[in-house]
Amino acid sequence: MFGITPLGWVHTLGSLPAIPLAIYMFARYGRIVPRSVPGIGYLVAMVIGSVTAFLVARVPVSYVIGGLTLLLVLAGYGVHRLPRLGRAGAYLETILLSLSAFLLMVPTITETLTRVPDGHPLAAGPGSPILLGAQGTLLVILIAGLTAQIMHLRRQGASKTVAA
Repeated sequence: MFGITPLGWVHTLGSLPAIPLAIYMFARYGRIVPRSVPGIGYLVAMVIGSVTAFLVARVPVSYVIGGLTLLLVLAGYGVHRLPRLGRAGAYLETILLSLSAFLLMVPTITETLTRVPDGHPLAAGPGSPILLGAQGTLLVILIAGLTAQIMHLRRQGASKTVAA
């Protein structure tokens, strides 16, 4: 179904929980909160998705996205261990984890639009207008979301946010 291999299904189903978890945290907290129950679920799903991306990738850019996503997630979850960053740590954590969610959604949207419905996908290929529009929309959401998150952290006092 959809031309996905059994390993591809492991990749897809392993990383899929990261999407609703990220949406929940963005809606509830305005950002991904690493030291929370949904945050731990997000970490696990993102690591599964990033690592298995290397096993299912068909194009070279997939290796870059998988590696960069893994790096962003691990850095985002580890930045609180660097107390010398002070208030900047909260900003850095938020930016890194928001970028990881963006990198999760780019291939998700791309794969969905180029595979669904089965046999007659909505997007014919990487240059399809609907796919480019969807990817552009994701970029706009990322820029607007990061701007809102940074403004919120600034108003809230970033040092309180890292402890959350």
